[in-house]
Amino acid sequence: MNPALTAPPAAGTTLLDDFSLEMTGKDVPKLEEARDSIPRGTRINVTFLAGEDPGTRLAAARAVKRLGFVPVPHISARRLPSRRHLEEFLAGLAADGTADNVFVVGGDPARPEGPYEDALSVIRSGLLQDHGVRHVGISGYPEGHPAIADHSLWSALTDKTAALGADRLAGDVITQFGFDAEAVLRWVAAVRDRGVRLPVRVGVPGPAGARRLVSYATRFGVGTSASIVRKYGFSLTNLVGSAGPDRFLHTLARDYDPARHGELKVHFYTFGGLRATSEWIARFRHGDRP
Repeated sequence: MNPALTAPPAAGTTLLDDFSLEMTGKDVPKLEEARDSIPRGTRINVTFLAGEDPGTRLAAARAVKRLGFVPVPHISARRLPSRRHLEEFLAGLAADGTADNVFVVGGDPARPEGPYEDALSVIRSGLLQDHGVRHVGISGYPEGHPAIADHSLWSALTDKTAALGADRLAGDVITQFGFDAEAVLRWVAAVRDRGVRLPVRVGVPGPAGARRLVSYATRFGVGTSASIVRKYGFSLTNLVGSAGPDRFLHTLARDYDPARHGELKVHFYTFGGLRATSEWIARFRHGDRP
């Protein structure tokens, strides 16, 4: 066991007491490698990529559970070709004992591949409860979405929250990753002003190469290259080496007001790999400079 996992948290790192991670269905060998640096019971989201079939996703969720973590399989509403496919996927999770927690997102396709227009339609289907789901994660976009208007994003968030409450399902909001902690906290305050009390897991890019970070940010529309280099402290003309989110997390912890922002946790997008991310977190919590 890495001693950094059991040491008292450094000042300003308590937001990481119950962090979560993200992986793809093909990352099981990488999770095996990283297992000793991840606290048992950590929530690990399994993404719903277009190139991975249901069997790969189910196998990944089983592996997460087998290794002592909490699997959170993703369901991409617009990628579901039929109600039957959703039922079969949920039935597979239930049979494996991995259906308690899911994350439901609309998904990337401009047009739905089946009957589900968005995450709300999946939540309202009743199929989640029928297959033993107890906790549903939904998405949030502190810096907006390149293809969805802000007013639609707010309506979707409040409607999904209301639907979860009506169905007596627990839940949380997992945000798209970002680079501006102050913008995230302003958005969280606006979430609370709209009556949404669900815990918020703030999406953070794990340590990764500078070029990769800029590439992902451009792809998902979460800030300009200039804003990223300003926040992360490397040169736009020399995108070499790697960067971690230590500045982001220190700013988040400094300005976080539980009375104003409610319950906050951190969710890591593992662009630089599961092991690199989990070891970085352990060092950061221990107070070492990553």
